[in-house]
Amino acid sequence: MSFGVAGSGTTPPIYPTGGTGNAFQANGFIPEIWSGKLVEKFYSSTVLAAISNTDYEGEIKNHGDRVKIRTKPTITISDYLADGALALQRPEGGNIELYIDKGKYFNTIEDDVMEVQSDLNAMSMWADDASEQLKITIDTDVLKGILGGAAATNKGATAGRISGDINLGVTGTPLSVVARDPGTGDVEILDVILRLGQALDENNIPETGRWVVLPVWAATQLKMSDLRQAYLTGDAVTPLRNGKIGMIDRFTLYTSNLLPAGTGGGLAAGEFAIYAGHAHGLTFASQVSKVETLRSEMTFGTILRGLQVYGYKVVDGTALAQAIVTKG
Repeated sequence: MSFGVAGSGTTPPIYPTGGTGNAFQANGFIPEIWSGKLVEKFYSSTVLAAISNTDYEGEIKNHGDRVKIRTKPTITISDYLADGALALQRPEGGNIELYIDKGKYFNTIEDDVMEVQSDLNAMSMWADDASEQLKITIDTDVLKGILGGAAATNKGATAGRISGDINLGVTGTPLSVVARDPGTGDVEILDVILRLGQALDENNIPETGRWVVLPVWAATQLKMSDLRQAYLTGDAVTPLRNGKIGMIDRFTLYTSNLLPAGTGGGLAAGEFAIYAGHAHGLTFASQVSKVETLRSEMTFGTILRGLQVYGYKVVDGTALAQAIVTKG
């Protein structure tokens, strides 16, 4: 027989579960017989660590910290004339402030009677899951937050610092993307990647270290395109867990289910964002500032809680490009 749990019909629970009914028993954490294994849990691929720089991560400690990032000045080159006076410059770089103004936390409790009846280390299991959920939540927040952060020459229907005629789509008029053999109004997925590359080229972004993040369906289209042979992507091994699927046109390609999509992502229904760029363009700083266990003062149990603080900023919009697409 299972141990009794406080509910609305008896003593009100001290720490409500947020749901209805007996959540402990419904979730299987007070069974009469424990299963020896838990079903393996799969997590969404996270790409933030691969597409951003973390140059300033060691300088933060707490929520509310502020990091001043000094930028390089631009030197003016002048014409030289014999016997002419040389114009003197005093180069001054600017400052960009990175605020650590965001935080995510988890807060769990394991009652002593639950611990006694369990043959699993629930605290360890919860801590592992919390770390993965924090990554997913923060990735989603940052990928949505940088929407529109690219320079004007790297987004929209008239992208291109020099050409001004690269159509990367806008919300309301996205690019209709297909794998190959495009019809009227369609664009091949490979063409989208090449357009993103041209926009970065015209802004003189370094070729080494470039990346593209695609929605999963777009990556599938890419595998069905004229480059569907695995060897053409440059990788001879199984794609990595972080979503890496190879290289095309100097880009390391990643997939993510966390890219902005639809109305929930700040776009129109059926629209998706594709990002490309260089790690120089986006800086991210994060710190797990608190992870602690403590005894509950209101019941017999142990609380495990953690806090992760972070901040991000597009420090160079010319090193970030975006396309707004829909599945053709």
